[in-house]
Parts: sequence; C-alpha cells; structure tokens
Amino acid sequence: MSIALATPLSQIVLSPGSAMTVSGLSWQHYQLLLAELGDSRATRLAYSAGSLEIRMPSKLHEIVNRLLSKIIFALAEELGLEIVDLGSTTWSREDLDKGIESDSCFFIQNAGLVQGLDPEIPPILSPDLAVEVDIASASNQKLVIYQALGVPELWLYSNGKVKILGLRGEQIRELESSLAFPVVSVEQLQAWVALRETETDLTVVKAVRQFVSETN
Repeated sequence: MSIALATPLSQIVLSPGSAMTVSGLSWQHYQLLLAELGDSRATRLAYSAGSLEIRMPSKLHEIVNRLLSKIIFALAEELGLEIVDLGSTTWSREDLDKGIESDSCFFIQNAGLVQGLDPEIPPILSPDLAVEVDIASASNQKLVIYQALGVPELWLYSNGKVKILGLRGEQIRELESSLAFPVVSVEQLQAWVALRETETDLTVVKAVRQFVSETN
C-alpha cells in the first residue's frame, strides 16, 4: 500500500512533548524511514503491524528518563551487578513486524553477552530492563511491542507515577518490586522520583546508594 502525505515523514517537525501516528506503513517503509532519519535525531519511533508512532521528547520527559537511568546505574553499581546501557537503541524484528526505540534500555542479567564498544547483539536477544516515559502519547502500543520482543521488565512513568511492569507471559502485570533489582519496591522507586521534584539528580543518586547500604 502506498502512503500519500502532504509532507514526507522525514521532513515533519514535531514540537517537544508532541506525537503523531501514521497507519498503513509496511515493514519496508519503516526500515527506509529509519535509514533516512539516521541516528542523529531527537525523535523516537515505535512501529507495530503497519502503525508508526513518532514522538518528540519534552524537557520533562528527558529529565525523568535520565533520572531513572541514573537510578538503574547506581543500583547496579551498589549491588555489584554488571550493566550495559544501550540508551535509545532501535530494537526491531521483521518476523514480529514490530520495532521500537526505548527511552532507555539496559542489559543486566545478560550484560556479559554484549560487552565491548560495538557488540554484535543476537537478533533474538532483548534488553533485560527498559524505561518508557509517557508524556506525549499513550503507552498501550509500546507495551505490546516490548512484550513481543521479549523484554521482561519495563519501568513506565506516566501521569507523575512510576509503574514496574512484568512483561513475561501473555498478560502484562504490575509488579510490587523490580525483577532486575528485587530489593527495590515500586513505592521506593516512586519516592526517589518524588525526591527529584525538589532536589537534584545527585541527591537522588546519593539516596539510592544509602538505601542499598542500609538494605545489605
């Protein structure tokens, strides 16, 4: 099916905090668009069975995304876990007709499989933990993509709240604590995010380190 737009997708400019969805795209359209847009851009793409969402992160989106990433890294360090941060890497599989660019994603349990500056990642190997900050758009489609790709855990920030979601199995479940970091409850994670409302990233990271020290 051919797509007719007044402006090519690659030339559409979105304002921070906005999103748009285009339907009727083939896998080939999606791959061509990825190649045309390149890696040096701020937009994030999510594709599923012909539907493509393009969103432009806002300032709040990036603050929360980077905060959650710092929390994850501090937890891994304090708990003595290996970690590989792959940021907003594109994950796509033609056999599933799905692809997504995470706000952030990490290998933790499987960090040993993706060491090095430019590792060769097996096609069916997905991150152990991903982060999604939903301010510009709803998360329903993205959750289905993550689940299909085999990502076991997602930290989702939406409407000022953080959820820890388990994506294994047929149903998406809200979890009481993290799979990657079992000592961290969703209440504790929310408390760290709330602390950032009046403090800096460093204050939150120090609180994370203190929490682990007191827990162990």
